[in-house]
Amino acid sequence: MISISNVSKGSIIRFKGEPHSIESLVHRTPGNLRAFYQANMRNLKTGRNVEFRFSASESVDVIVTERKQYQYLYQDGTDYVMMDNNTFDQINVPELTIGSASRFLKDGITVTIVFSDDGAILSVELPTFVEVEVTETSPASKDDRATSGTKPAIVETGAEVNVPMFIQIGSVIRVDTRTGEYIERVKK
Repeated sequence: MISISNVSKGSIIRFKGEPHSIESLVHRTPGNLRAFYQANMRNLKTGRNVEFRFSASESVDVIVTERKQYQYLYQDGTDYVMMDNNTFDQINVPELTIGSASRFLKDGITVTIVFSDDGAILSVELPTFVEVEVTETSPASKDDRATSGTKPAIVETGAEVNVPMFIQIGSVIRVDTRTGEYIERVKK
C-alpha cells in the first residue's frame, strides 16, 4: 500500500478489486475543506472510465507491472495470437484487452504487453503510428484533388480511415493507432 500522493499518471492501481490505470490525478484544496485527490481512471478489464475522490491521507494498492515485447502472428476467433520475441512462447490475447487499436494490427507488428504481478495481461500497447496500405477508396477527380476535403478509405487491416482527396488505392499512409486518424502519406 502506498499513499495516493505518491501515485502518478500512468500508474496502475487495484481499485475495488480490479486493475485501473490512472489517466489524471489532481490535488484539490477547496476553501476551508479538507484536501483530496480527484482521480480519473480507466478500468483495464472493462475499459470504462471511473472518477473517484481519494482522501489526501488514503492509501492505494499499486500493481507491480512487467512490460514485454511480443510479435502479432494471427487472429484466432476473437483472440489475437502473440509470440514472445525472446522465448518464442505464444499466448492468446482477448480483443477486449487490446481495445479499438486492434483494427490496426498487421502481421509481424511488435507490441508491448503489460503483465501484472500475478501474470495476468493488463493491457496491450501498439506503436503510436503504423504504416498501412490503402486497399479501397473512391477515385478522386481533378476538382476533388484541389480541395481540402476528406473521403473514407479502407486500409489493408480492414479499418476505415478518413483520408485527403489525393490519396488513391495503393498509397501507403501513416495512421495514429490511438485515435485512428490519418497523419501523412508515406513515400516509398
